[in-house]
Amino acid sequence: MNRKLTDLLEKTDNMKTKLDAARPLLNRSILEAIDIEYTYDSNRIEGNTLTLRETDIVINKGLTIGGKSMREHLDANNHYEAILYIRDLIKEKVLISEKLIKDIHSIILRGIDRDNAGKYRSLPVAISGSRHLPPQPWQVPKLMEDLILWIQNDSGNLHPVIFAAEVHERIATVHPFIDGNGRTSRLVMNMILLQSGYTITNIPGDTESRIGYYNALEKCNINDDKSDFFLLIAGYVSESLKKLLQLLGEEC
Repeated sequence: MNRKLTDLLEKTDNMKTKLDAARPLLNRSILEAIDIEYTYDSNRIEGNTLTLRETDIVINKGLTIGGKSMREHLDANNHYEAILYIRDLIKEKVLISEKLIKDIHSIILRGIDRDNAGKYRSLPVAISGSRHLPPQPWQVPKLMEDLILWIQNDSGNLHPVIFAAEVHERIATVHPFIDGNGRTSRLVMNMILLQSGYTITNIPGDTESRIGYYNALEKCNINDDKSDFFLLIAGYVSESLKKLLQLLGEEC
């Protein structure tokens, strides 16, 4: 682990300690604002054109936005429901499993793709703009089984932020579903972070941030080098903690 990443993780853990002390100040309105923004950006990464305000209106008012597709409305509602789902799972201390990952994916594609929601893909896929070729469909079940075994047996010595980033990267690399892999892998990552006492980590959906995110994932796959991706995620964890502490009136 390079020095820059080590220093960033130390800074992040110091902010997490401050968040632990300030946790009584957290309330539903703050958590809802975080969840709405995360839904907006995670969907924006995948091409959804709803604005932050429109995303809030769709979720909280149940209104439709003129000129926006039904798919975009479903993306917003489904993703928000998936966040609430993982928050409930954390309260129940549910462990990550293949079933859990499929359940999250099923919520993401609810009402969008009944045939594929919550099911591993049965077809080969290519990722537009990427040189990475995902595994063949017959390899997916074994690779996902291996991922869960790794989580259960070999991940205990990793820093929680690195563990969360690693799980995200491994799911994204296997690309187990026809659609919704990015949102699912980011939700599982955030479930791990929440379980470890961090806040939801938001990756911005603007063009520059999206390209940086995809390039870091690409480097994991093509060069077998995860350092940039770990540094990227750690940076976003730090930024998300800082933003939440500021909302709570705490110094960072």
